[in-house]
Amino acid sequence: MDLGLKDKVAIVAAASKGLGKAVAQVLAREGCRVAICSRDLASLQKAAESIGADTFAMPVNVTDEEQVKGFVEKVQEKFGRVDICVANAGGPPSKPFAETSMTDWENAIRTNLMSTLYFAHAVLPGMRERKWGRFITITSASVKQPLDGLILSNSVRSAVANLVKSLSNECGPDNVLVHNVCPGFTATDRLLDLAAALAKKENTTPDAIVQRWSTQTALKRVGTPDEFANVVAFLASESSSYMTGASIAVDGGLIKGIFS
Repeated sequence: MDLGLKDKVAIVAAASKGLGKAVAQVLAREGCRVAICSRDLASLQKAAESIGADTFAMPVNVTDEEQVKGFVEKVQEKFGRVDICVANAGGPPSKPFAETSMTDWENAIRTNLMSTLYFAHAVLPGMRERKWGRFITITSASVKQPLDGLILSNSVRSAVANLVKSLSNECGPDNVLVHNVCPGFTATDRLLDLAAALAKKENTTPDAIVQRWSTQTALKRVGTPDEFANVVAFLASESSSYMTGASIAVDGGLIKGIFS
């Protein structure tokens, strides 16, 4: 299927590894001109090389509004516009409520909610003026079914999902489509880090934790980054032209509710 993405300009945040990198790679394969950012310069440069020669990469701390604004301006200078923006950031730490400090809450809000707002403020006006755009956030299956030990993600990312729904209503008349994509257990470095942290607390092995997560899904396995990225590419494309405001789970059947 031709997704109609050739020569579209796509920003993907937190794209030096994991889901962000996979999304950037798939969009590039579909013909997008891709711009990526991350705080880790070395990983960012490696990711850019793997994505393609025309990839624009810039170190950015997405919790800093001026850095986000400056990044978007540089992308517009290089490519002329931004058609697609995939807002993404690293997840907050795994902690139960009793061990979560006010600083933890503030950091999670800055990292996952405020960073999304910064990108929205920077790219949506231009998309609405041109009457075409895609604004996509990456959150977590936890916005639909809270996950044990992830109270920060459960809470803050749910705010992002509601922001997406609100933006879809405001931006829809201008043909700017807004979505939230909710990964479940996906084989990324972050998943392995979470498994290691839980294994230490429970005196077991990371493999045992991953296997336990796998059994919670309908497919009895964790997903791959490409499986997730393919859904994002579809939502970024012309093929999704009558969809907006959705929070779509890419979770292998982890969420048990019927409205997943």
